[in-house]
Amino acid sequence: MKTLNFLSARTARGSAGWFSAGVTLLGVLMGAVLLWRFVQWGLADAVFRADAEACHRASGACWGFIAEKWRLIIFGRFPYEEQWRPAVGMAIILVMLVLTALPRFWNRKGVRFLVAGWAASLAVFFALMYGGIWGLEEVDSDSWGGLPLTVMLTLIGMTASAPIGILLALGRRSELPLVRNLCTAYIELVRGVPLITVLFVAAFVFPLLMPVGSESSTFWRVAVGIVLFQAAYMAETVRGGLQAIPTAQMAAAESLGLSRLQAYMYVLLPQALAAVIPAFVNSLLSTFMDTSLVTVVSMYDLLGSLRLALGDPVWREFFGIGYLFVGFIYFVTSFLMSWYSQWLEKRIKRGTVRA
Repeated sequence: MKTLNFLSARTARGSAGWFSAGVTLLGVLMGAVLLWRFVQWGLADAVFRADAEACHRASGACWGFIAEKWRLIIFGRFPYEEQWRPAVGMAIILVMLVLTALPRFWNRKGVRFLVAGWAASLAVFFALMYGGIWGLEEVDSDSWGGLPLTVMLTLIGMTASAPIGILLALGRRSELPLVRNLCTAYIELVRGVPLITVLFVAAFVFPLLMPVGSESSTFWRVAVGIVLFQAAYMAETVRGGLQAIPTAQMAAAESLGLSRLQAYMYVLLPQALAAVIPAFVNSLLSTFMDTSLVTVVSMYDLLGSLRLALGDPVWREFFGIGYLFVGFIYFVTSFLMSWYSQWLEKRIKRGTVRA
């Protein structure tokens, strides 16, 4: 009987092995065929020059649309001759993001450098975008668009919402009923409203409630709306991380003489924030994608700028190439953020094991 069972199990494993090998081989062949077709369509038969007539005659991709419209897609309605300004501003922000991601700056001296660097970088970025100084032409924020608008709304939304979300999470766990109920009401109210409604209220309804004669930029109203909306989700993310920490750690911290605030600052929050890195990155990616909703309030982010480019009837037929180009930008950006979050998780786990 044991021999029969052994032979049956071996036969089953052999059949599963052949089936797995067949599926793998079929997948490789299909991938090779798709890759060959893409190379033929995207490279061999493609048109790379900005020639609409050649694109209509070609059987492959029309990358000429990107060659013709890439500046409008990337920079939106910003004045053509002044587009070097958002390009320089974006480069400065990118350098600061890379420096912030390097572990060598994660110490007291490095943090001071990063704080000063971010303050200077944001000042230079908005000076370049607004103009009116250094002999630069003044550009209203309504003319901002494209990738700089997407990145800046994401950066402001996540950076400002993080501390607000932490405070809301702590408030929802507070022992004071008034504080706990107010924080809970805010979180549940905001989470029950779509972002598009928040943007509409920030752009069109909020100015009606302001005193006559007071004006505010649509960009900043929308940015504040994104911050307040994202803070509610950030609060629940942080609260989930805090709930995963054993309650005994608070008692241990208090037994060492730490106040409740010190226990949260030095014991509980560092562990909670490290535990919710995947959820934080998910919120970051969601905010990065959701900026495309600003088109409903007449702001043109990366996707909105593509729609402006497709307004040209000569190139409207090649809308698929434009969406492929924008999708590639979104994919690369999201992939880099996801990859960095995984690397950061592994680094934190290694540090925890060594400790």
